[in-house]
Amino acid sequence: MPEPVTLEGKHVRLEPLGAAHTDGLLRAATESRDTYAFTKVPDDHDTMARYIEEALQEQATGAALPFAVRDVQRDTLVGSTRFLDLDYWTATPAWPAGRSVPRSGAVPTVAEIGSTWLGASAQRTPCNTEAKLLLLTHAFDVWGVLRVTLKTDARNARSRAAIERIGGRFEGIRRAHTLAVDGTVRDSAYFSILREEWHGVRSALEARLT
Repeated sequence: MPEPVTLEGKHVRLEPLGAAHTDGLLRAATESRDTYAFTKVPDDHDTMARYIEEALQEQATGAALPFAVRDVQRDTLVGSTRFLDLDYWTATPAWPAGRSVPRSGAVPTVAEIGSTWLGASAQRTPCNTEAKLLLLTHAFDVWGVLRVTLKTDARNARSRAAIERIGGRFEGIRRAHTLAVDGTVRDSAYFSILREEWHGVRSALEARLT
């Protein structure tokens, strides 16, 4: 399964998520919560600690690889993101159908980028764009994945527009997909980037950053 890795750019450093990030992430999460209506972002110390612990439990199964996002210029934690729903295809498909169990040293065949949130001071800055560029570069150029999925609450117009800006191609709506943050039944909007689209997506992201 994938080993924890640090990904660093000019604006952000993605650090392997750990308990030591609890206080810094809580400060970022409580700057202002006006944009978190559709996003799970802990708002107290115990909830943040549990959030990190659950992410690390998923990492231990090979299903996820979570990160803390640090603003390099300010040397401040500004949010979190992760690879999730990692799947490892084999020559013989798993049966019953479902995510295959990674063998030692395996790398994912497909991945999702999600559970992303940024503190208010890091929103509308290069942080999100560069974080996505770092994650996509690792997924396509290091792991060699075939597809990266991105999804969001179908009502979240802000998030949908952001995904489209980084090159995600809209696939459709999965109805009654899961419980939303507000406790209602959530429809999810799905987007993806394929390996053959990656070169163009990377060029566009690099152009946005310059």
